[in-house]
Amino acid sequence: MSGRNGLVSSAMLEPTVSQRLGRGALIVVALLFLGGFLILPVVAVFAQALSQGWKFYFESIRQEDVLSALRLTALVASIAVPLNVVFGIAASWAITRFDFRGKNLLITLIDIPLSVSPVVAGMMYVEVFGLHGWLGPWLSEHNLHVIFAVPGIVLATVFVTFPFVARELIPFLQAQGSDEEVAAVVLGANGWNVFWRITLPNIKWALLYGTILAASRSIGEFGAVSVVSGHIRGQTTTLPLEVEMLYNEYSFTAAFAAASLLTLAAIVTLVIKKMIEVTSGWHEAPGEEEVES
Repeated sequence: MSGRNGLVSSAMLEPTVSQRLGRGALIVVALLFLGGFLILPVVAVFAQALSQGWKFYFESIRQEDVLSALRLTALVASIAVPLNVVFGIAASWAITRFDFRGKNLLITLIDIPLSVSPVVAGMMYVEVFGLHGWLGPWLSEHNLHVIFAVPGIVLATVFVTFPFVARELIPFLQAQGSDEEVAAVVLGANGWNVFWRITLPNIKWALLYGTILAASRSIGEFGAVSVVSGHIRGQTTTLPLEVEMLYNEYSFTAAFAAASLLTLAAIVTLVIKKMIEVTSGWHEAPGEEEVES
């Protein structure tokens, strides 16, 4: 009987012809979608960037305006990402380890940049720090420049990227629990020792994962930065803005050459992300709904 049941079970598990056809059709559709909407545009960017040869390509990315935009992009990312790391660790620690009034409000505020258009975020900073904004007259009196200057670009970039680190750490810390930390406190460890010796080593892959996502978004941010930058070439244009300006000036090949740098940054980000997953066994943390369930 057991042998007969095994044959029946294996027969039931064997996919039918219609199921195999359906599976094949879904795979073909997925590949066509990826090819048409992802792979083909990436290939087109590099093809257009190299359409006039490698010499013109390197000359295009060595233009002073492009190099200035690249330096500003790196500067903004180097400021915004560490700030987001500090905020993400502090916010996730507070939310997952303490109960306090306003906790749900803090979680909601973290999600706001994910639901607000980056252009709207830029307009909010203009309303607050612009010449005719709430703090504009005071800033002007003290010769402080935020809008149409680097500080405004940094603020806008921080706003659009600060959920990434926190949103990786919060569900991970919730799933991990606090047993090890409580045990360390019982044994006499202080708060800093608990954080550096237990919490940080446990969250290092989630933290690195969120940091990479925040860095990738800060490098490619356009909408909010476009509003607060003023498009002052050589001073307040990041690399995405420089690509737009070159394209509007009909320097198509140069624009695609600059765009290829952003594409390469995205590809490097994906490679690092995959290496983290393979090396550490880390995958993106489950959502809060999954943790709570």
